[in-house]
Amino acid sequence: MVRIGIVGIGFMGMIHYYGIRKVSGAEVVAICTRDPKKLEGDWTSIQGNFGPRGGIEDLSHLRRYSRIEDFLADPDIDLVDICLPVQLHKAVSVAALEAGKHVLVEKPISIRLDDATEMVEVGNASGRHLMVAHVLPFFAEFAYAKNAVESGDYGQLLGAYFKRVISKRKEAFDLEEVERSGGPGIDLHIHDTHFIQLLCGVPDAVFSRGTLATENLATSLTTQYIYNGKDLSISCSSGGMSQSGRAFSHGFEIYLEKATLLYEFATLGGQPATSMPLTLLTEAGGVQQVDLGETGPIDAFTDEIQCAVDAIGGGYEPTALSAAGARDALALCYREAESVKTGQIVSVS
Repeated sequence: MVRIGIVGIGFMGMIHYYGIRKVSGAEVVAICTRDPKKLEGDWTSIQGNFGPRGGIEDLSHLRRYSRIEDFLADPDIDLVDICLPVQLHKAVSVAALEAGKHVLVEKPISIRLDDATEMVEVGNASGRHLMVAHVLPFFAEFAYAKNAVESGDYGQLLGAYFKRVISKRKEAFDLEEVERSGGPGIDLHIHDTHFIQLLCGVPDAVFSRGTLATENLATSLTTQYIYNGKDLSISCSSGGMSQSGRAFSHGFEIYLEKATLLYEFATLGGQPATSMPLTLLTEAGGVQQVDLGETGPIDAFTDEIQCAVDAIGGGYEPTALSAAGARDALALCYREAESVKTGQIVSVS
């Protein structure tokens, strides 16, 4: 049994707590938050952009900490699940690894690339797992697409287009907030840079057009990912570009030798709208809506954490949660912003 301690009980910490309930071979044994109401189980102030609103939780079976130092000193925690603001990811991840804990830290791994590299190095030296919770590959539509590409059942991947767009702001982006979160060019777009790497590997170069919030952080962009020696056409549009009536949209078109996969979801007028359910176009001209079964808004997080727990039990690094892969996805976001700034193709090393 992997004993999990969650640090940070905001929206994502709550979602992880709910998701772990369905994980096999794991249980939450401790939480850490500075909020005394949340320590007592009053989570009614927590509300996100999907899933349930927080309620009153019975936490009497958990050990509850208000200080991270005391939390990390608990010998009965095997895996520290870090759901804190990104500026705290490095310090708490490193402290947890040095305390002999496995770590699952929310995405992005960091905003600073040198911090991300240091985290990977500490993780490698610790003999423990450092995993980054990039959840997109565990959403049913993206998991199906990833399996379709990796299985080879429909032949080689020829190309793909990804989209992840939020509504633009009426006011200017707050520069302090952008520096803290990475802005749309990291906080939003890194979902797709990470997923593209899982499907295709790290590209050799990128060519991007868009807008910048700061010298090296983008607010919106469209990128062509260049793979030398491969017949691949991979692109993505991301950022704060839409009018407010469509606050969020994401999806893909994936082209294989023997099939095409289509998917698009949006929040339209404040309501969820699947304009293109996951659809398979076949060689014979068939149009098939893919049956994904019953899936809820928290299921992807359950599958993500199950992957982490299985990796700890099996002693292997899970590719979808790789810290090095998360660091490379962050680096790719910066290369794309550099391309926007210079107007040039930028090499990815």
